[in-house]
Parts: sequence; structure tokens; C-alpha cells
Amino acid sequence: MAYFEILKKVDPHPGPLPSAFAKATADKKEEGADVLRARNGVIHTAHGDVNTPAFLPIGTKGTVKAVTSEELKFWGAEMILANTYHLWQRPGDGLIYKAGGLHKFMNWKGPIFTDSGGFQVQSLAKFKKVMEAGVLFNFDMDGRQEILSPEKSIQIQANLGSDICLILDDFSGVPFEYGQSKISTELTNRWAERAIREHLNIMKNGDPINPGQKLWGIVQGSNFKDLRKISAEAMVNFDFEGFAIGGIATVDEPFEEMMKAVEWSITHLPEEKPRHLLGVGTPYDIVQVVARGCDTFDCVIPTREARHGRLYIAARVSSPSPSGRGARGEGSSDVEGYATIDIRLEKFKEDFTPVDNTCDCYLCLNHTKSYLRHLFAAGEPLATRLASMHNLRFYLNLMKKIRTAIQYDYFDEMAENYKDYTKIN
Repeated sequence: MAYFEILKKVDPHPGPLPSAFAKATADKKEEGADVLRARNGVIHTAHGDVNTPAFLPIGTKGTVKAVTSEELKFWGAEMILANTYHLWQRPGDGLIYKAGGLHKFMNWKGPIFTDSGGFQVQSLAKFKKVMEAGVLFNFDMDGRQEILSPEKSIQIQANLGSDICLILDDFSGVPFEYGQSKISTELTNRWAERAIREHLNIMKNGDPINPGQKLWGIVQGSNFKDLRKISAEAMVNFDFEGFAIGGIATVDEPFEEMMKAVEWSITHLPEEKPRHLLGVGTPYDIVQVVARGCDTFDCVIPTREARHGRLYIAARVSSPSPSGRGARGEGSSDVEGYATIDIRLEKFKEDFTPVDNTCDCYLCLNHTKSYLRHLFAAGEPLATRLASMHNLRFYLNLMKKIRTAIQYDYFDEMAENYKDYTKIN
């Protein structure tokens, strides 16, 4: 069985297409517009299958904030992401190894994806110095000085026992500068060789928690087309099981620049291997990068926004379809998107309706906007929990919609119309 399988689409039109729709489809092909790379697939891991495209809730410190492992599974999460830097800092990868690995430690029975810790060292450490050996830094919590090397990152991730681990990469940070980005890209390539050797040694000669752990490479290169190409081709030559695309979700980076970097990376990656986009993003971002061929994603947005009273809700707006057909060929001019609300606002004080009447999360089935606003105003911990449950369910439901749209071949319309309609609503 292949590690990653790309699934075939279902023909939604077993009979002849209506002439108008057939013409629109033909026009698209003639113009070269059918370049959407969206695909459904399955990643087979040691702890189960992951249906892609998939969103990975972030369990930074061994927990997805405010929710339980059982709830995540019930809502449809198949893989979560945990963070090497934070778990190394506390409680320590050695303790987690003694517990039998992160799966047992946090009672998550599905696949786990771990990052390398490199981004957190760059963004959180009190002091850092990038060297050929690795990154010398001081932990943000207690000031302890350590070196995170390519080998150390792999050792920690092996102790955690994740199903997918990443090489240590160097990210030059913003603002992007070509010379430094080139140095960082070349350093990441050299670190990749060392990571491969260490991972192979642990899997063959060590006592790994998860002998089925797979190592993925990372494509860097900032927002420079030639560096993205160089990085991607180097990672492909290393023959990793899959690839992550890094350096995308940076502060204040324009959406168009993000998409260019994704496209410049994916163009040089093999179709038959999975691609993970690190740190992305909003619902709109996710739909757009699925269209460009990304398979999995992770982001703190659902839970971080929830802690600040910001919730994602479904939104439908009237918009004429260019083909004269709705997403399912029913002729509807309504298109689906989303909006965000700040539940802390005064206008929700006497709003006794659900947060989202299309949502089946615990919050929306049992409580009102007024009640949730009251919880936030009173500083009750339940406020964060209910809001987190809702946002995570929204994201996981979105991934189901995306997979269905790809399967039945109407994802192109979804990619065109699925947007943030907050201002309209």
C-alpha cells in the first residue's frame, strides 16, 4: 500500500451536461483555467489514516486548548499537530518517552504531526544565534540555554513518537532579504542531510516509540521564486515521504505573496507525495491553498480567536453563478462563505438565537449568543471552552465540505465563491 493515495473523483454528471454548462467547462479548458490542483487523498500512518485535505488542530503543549481528545475525534479530527519546542521545554521529551510516547501521554489515539521547533526558537527564544551546528538559544520560560541541532530535533520528535516529524529548518524572518534568505535555504538543505542520517540511525539502531514514524522535508526560500525552486528540488532529491512548505504564514504578508510562494514551491514537488502548509490559515486561505494542491494545514486561529470571543459562522450571499448553475447544478444563485462575529459586543446582549443556526456543535445546539456573551463578560472559563468547540467544529466541517466538493467535482465554484462575507452581513 502506498504511503499516500490520491483518490479519484466521482462523476457528478452521469448523463450529458446541459449545453451552457458544457460550454463553460470547455471554455475554461481552452483558456487553460482548469489548473486547480485540488485533490482528495489518504495518508496512511502508523496510528491510522488521514483523509485529505485535512486541518490539523494544534495541540502545542500536548493539548488542543480547552477541548478533550475524545471531542476532537468526535468532531472529525484525524490528526493533530504538537510542538517540539514547547514539549522539550516542559514537561520534557524524556518524560514523555517514559510515558510511552505522546499518544499515550495525552490519550490521543490518532496520528500526530510534530514540527521541528525551529520556528518557535526563531520567534519565542529570548536569545538566539544561528550556527552551522544548530541554533543556540535561551528558552523563553526559564532562560535555560540549549542548542537545537538537526539531530536534537529528530531525537526529541522520536521520543515523542509522532507519526510525521519534520527536519529542522532555518527561517530568515521578515522583512525578506535575498542574501539572508539564500543563506537560510542552503543551511536548511545541509541540516536536512544530517536529520535524515539521525532519523535513519534511530529507526534502525535505537528504541523508537513509533518505528513507523515518517520524516518530511521543508521547502523554504521566502518570497523569492528561484530560492523556492532550489529548496523544493533539493528536498525532492532527498526523497522524503512528504513535504512541508514553510515561511508562508508570516506577519502582515500580503495574501498574493503567500499564494505566489505556495505556487512556486508546489510546482516542483511530486504529485504522488503529500504536502503540508505550515501555519495557514483563515477559512479563505485554506480553500485557496487547497486549490493550489496543498493537502494538510495547521493553524492556531480557531482556538486563539475563540479565546478573544471571535467566532466563525456560515454565511450565504446572493451572487450570480457564471455558469448559470449552483455548486450542485441546481441553478441557485446563493453562494456559501463565512463571516466572523465578536460575541463580546453589546449588540449580542439580548440576542437569544444560536451563534450559527447551521452548526451542530454543542454551543449552537444548547446556548444562545446572549449566554455566551454573558460568560465572556463574567470571565467564566466556560466561555473559552464553548467558543473553542465551535470554531474547531467549524474548521473541521469546512474540510468535509471541501473534500465533498472535490469528490463531486464542484470545488472550482467553491474556490471562486467561498470568501469572508463579514462586511456584507
